[in-house]
Amino acid sequence: MAVSRALRRLLRIRDLEEEQSRLALESALGELNRLEHAFAATAERDRQGRQLVRSSAESGEVPDRLAGLEEIHAATRHAAALAPRIAEMEGSVAVLREEFLRRRVERRQAETLIRESEAEIAVEAGRRSQQALDDWHRNRLQRAGSEGEPEARTDPAAAVEGTGAQGSEPTSLT
Repeated sequence: MAVSRALRRLLRIRDLEEEQSRLALESALGELNRLEHAFAATAERDRQGRQLVRSSAESGEVPDRLAGLEEIHAATRHAAALAPRIAEMEGSVAVLREEFLRRRVERRQAETLIRESEAEIAVEAGRRSQQALDDWHRNRLQRAGSEGEPEARTDPAAAVEGTGAQGSEPTSLT
Protein backbone atom coordinates (compact mmCIF):
# COMPACT_ATOMS: atom_id res chain seq x y z
CA MET A 1 0.00 0.00 0.00
CA ALA A 2 1.50 3.31 -1.02
CA VAL A 3 1.14 6.67 0.65
CA SER A 4 -2.26 8.03 -0.24
CA ARG A 5 -2.63 10.50 -3.06
CA ALA A 6 -4.50 12.79 -0.70
CA LEU A 7 -1.44 13.06 1.59
CA ARG A 8 0.83 13.75 -1.39
CA ARG A 9 -1.62 16.37 -2.65
CA LEU A 10 -1.79 17.93 0.82
CA LEU A 11 2.01 18.16 0.92
CA ARG A 12 2.08 19.79 -2.52
CA ILE A 13 -0.56 22.33 -1.46
CA ARG A 14 1.29 23.09 1.78
CA ASP A 15 4.51 23.52 -0.19
CA LEU A 16 2.85 25.99 -2.57
CA GLU A 17 1.26 27.91 0.31
CA GLU A 18 4.62 28.16 2.04
CA GLU A 19 6.25 29.41 -1.17
CA GLN A 20 3.55 32.07 -1.61
CA SER A 21 3.95 33.19 2.00
CA ARG A 22 7.72 33.36 1.58
CA LEU A 23 7.37 35.49 -1.56
CA ALA A 24 4.88 37.83 0.16
CA LEU A 25 7.26 38.17 3.12
CA GLU A 26 10.21 38.91 0.86
CA SER A 27 8.18 41.51 -1.01
CA ALA A 28 7.12 43.22 2.22
CA LEU A 29 10.70 43.15 3.52
CA GLY A 30 11.86 44.76 0.27
CA GLU A 31 9.25 47.51 0.63
CA LEU A 32 10.23 48.06 4.27
CA ASN A 33 13.86 48.30 3.23
CA ARG A 34 12.98 50.83 0.54
CA LEU A 35 11.06 52.96 3.05
CA GLU A 36 13.90 52.80 5.58
CA HIS A 37 16.40 53.89 2.93
CA ALA A 38 14.10 56.78 2.00
CA PHE A 39 13.89 57.73 5.67
CA ALA A 40 17.69 57.64 5.95
CA ALA A 41 17.95 59.83 2.82
CA THR A 42 15.51 62.26 4.41
CA ALA A 43 17.64 62.43 7.55
CA GLU A 44 20.67 63.15 5.36
CA ARG A 45 18.72 65.89 3.55
CA ASP A 46 17.86 67.43 6.94
CA ARG A 47 21.51 67.28 8.00
CA GLN A 48 22.63 68.98 4.78
CA GLY A 49 19.98 71.70 5.23
CA ARG A 50 21.21 72.42 8.76
CA GLN A 51 24.79 72.54 7.53
CA LEU A 52 23.76 75.01 4.81
CA VAL A 53 22.03 77.23 7.40
CA ARG A 54 25.17 77.16 9.59
CA SER A 55 27.50 77.99 6.72
CA SER A 56 25.21 80.79 5.51
CA ALA A 57 25.12 82.26 9.02
CA GLU A 58 28.90 82.47 8.99
CA SER A 59 29.10 83.85 5.43
CA GLY A 60 26.04 86.08 5.62
CA GLU A 61 24.42 84.65 2.47
CA VAL A 62 20.66 85.04 2.90
CA PRO A 63 19.62 82.90 -0.12
CA ASP A 64 21.69 79.99 1.24
CA ARG A 65 20.07 80.38 4.64
CA LEU A 66 16.58 80.35 3.08
CA ALA A 67 17.49 77.30 0.94
CA GLY A 68 18.81 75.52 4.03
CA LEU A 69 15.65 76.27 6.01
CA GLU A 70 13.51 75.02 3.13
CA GLU A 71 15.55 71.77 2.98
CA ILE A 72 15.01 71.29 6.71
CA HIS A 73 11.22 71.82 6.37
CA ALA A 74 10.96 69.51 3.34
CA ALA A 75 12.95 66.81 5.12
CA THR A 76 10.74 67.15 8.21
CA ARG A 77 7.55 66.83 6.15
CA HIS A 78 8.94 63.86 4.25
CA ALA A 79 10.02 62.14 7.50
CA ALA A 80 6.58 62.79 8.98
CA ALA A 81 4.98 61.14 5.96
CA LEU A 82 7.37 58.17 5.99
CA ALA A 83 7.22 57.35 9.72
CA PRO A 84 3.61 56.00 9.77
CA ARG A 85 4.20 54.06 6.55
CA ILE A 86 7.30 52.45 8.05
CA ALA A 87 5.41 51.55 11.23
CA GLU A 88 2.55 50.08 9.19
CA MET A 89 4.96 48.09 7.02
CA GLU A 90 6.76 46.75 10.11
CA GLY A 91 3.40 45.48 11.37
CA SER A 92 2.69 43.87 7.99
CA VAL A 93 6.11 42.23 7.95
CA ALA A 94 5.50 40.80 11.42
CA VAL A 95 2.13 39.37 10.37
CA LEU A 96 3.57 37.95 7.14
CA ARG A 97 6.51 36.42 9.02
CA GLU A 98 4.12 34.69 11.42
CA GLU A 99 2.02 33.43 8.51
CA PHE A 100 5.14 32.15 6.73
CA LEU A 101 6.29 30.30 9.84
CA ARG A 102 2.81 28.83 10.30
CA ARG A 103 2.81 27.63 6.68
CA ARG A 104 6.26 26.11 7.16
CA VAL A 105 5.05 24.21 10.22
CA GLU A 106 2.02 22.95 8.27
CA ARG A 107 4.24 21.74 5.43
CA ARG A 108 6.58 20.00 7.83
CA GLN A 109 3.63 18.33 9.53
CA ALA A 110 2.47 17.00 6.16
CA GLU A 111 6.00 15.73 5.46
CA THR A 112 6.04 14.03 8.84
CA LEU A 113 2.70 12.35 8.11
CA ILE A 114 4.06 11.02 4.83
CA ARG A 115 7.32 9.82 6.42
CA GLU A 116 5.41 8.06 9.20
CA SER A 117 3.06 6.48 6.68
CA GLU A 118 6.01 5.29 4.58
CA ALA A 119 7.70 3.92 7.71
CA GLU A 120 4.54 2.03 8.66
CA ILE A 121 4.36 0.63 5.13
CA ALA A 122 8.00 -0.48 5.32
CA VAL A 123 7.44 -2.14 8.70
CA GLU A 124 4.35 -3.91 7.39
CA ALA A 125 6.25 -5.08 4.30
CA GLY A 126 9.00 -6.41 6.56
CA ARG A 127 6.42 -8.26 8.63
CA ARG A 128 4.84 -9.77 5.53
CA SER A 129 8.22 -10.81 4.21
CA GLN A 130 9.15 -12.40 7.51
CA GLN A 131 5.77 -14.13 7.68
CA ALA A 132 6.29 -15.53 4.19
CA LEU A 133 9.73 -16.83 5.18
CA ASP A 134 8.32 -18.36 8.36
CA ASP A 135 5.52 -20.05 6.39
CA TRP A 136 7.98 -21.39 3.84
CA HIS A 137 10.22 -22.80 6.54
CA ARG A 138 7.30 -24.35 8.43
CA ASN A 139 5.97 -25.97 5.21
CA ARG A 140 9.43 -27.32 4.40
CA LEU A 141 9.74 -28.92 7.83
CA GLN A 142 6.26 -30.41 7.54
CA ARG A 143 7.03 -31.85 4.10
CA ALA A 144 10.27 -33.33 5.36
CA GLY A 145 8.52 -34.88 8.36
CA SER A 146 5.67 -36.34 6.31
CA GLU A 147 7.99 -37.89 3.72
CA GLY A 148 10.05 -39.57 6.44
CA GLU A 149 13.28 -38.03 5.20
CA PRO A 150 15.81 -36.85 7.69
CA GLU A 151 16.16 -33.14 7.94
CA ALA A 152 19.82 -33.30 6.92
CA ARG A 153 18.91 -34.48 3.41
CA THR A 154 16.53 -31.56 2.90
CA ASP A 155 19.32 -29.18 3.78
CA PRO A 156 20.95 -28.19 0.46
CA ALA A 157 24.39 -27.84 2.08
CA ALA A 158 24.23 -31.35 3.58
CA ALA A 159 23.04 -32.81 0.30
CA VAL A 160 25.97 -31.26 -1.56
CA GLU A 161 28.45 -32.56 1.03
CA GLY A 162 27.04 -36.08 0.85
CA THR A 163 27.31 -36.32 -2.93
CA GLY A 164 30.74 -34.80 -2.96
CA ALA A 165 32.04 -37.45 -0.56
CA GLN A 166 30.58 -40.32 -2.56
CA GLY A 167 31.84 -39.05 -5.89
CA SER A 168 35.41 -38.59 -4.69
CA GLU A 169 35.95 -42.15 -3.41
CA PRO A 170 37.81 -44.41 -5.84
CA THR A 171 36.13 -47.67 -6.63
CA SER A 172 38.17 -50.85 -6.55
CA LEU A 173 37.60 -53.64 -9.01
CA THR A 174 39.47 -56.33 -7.14
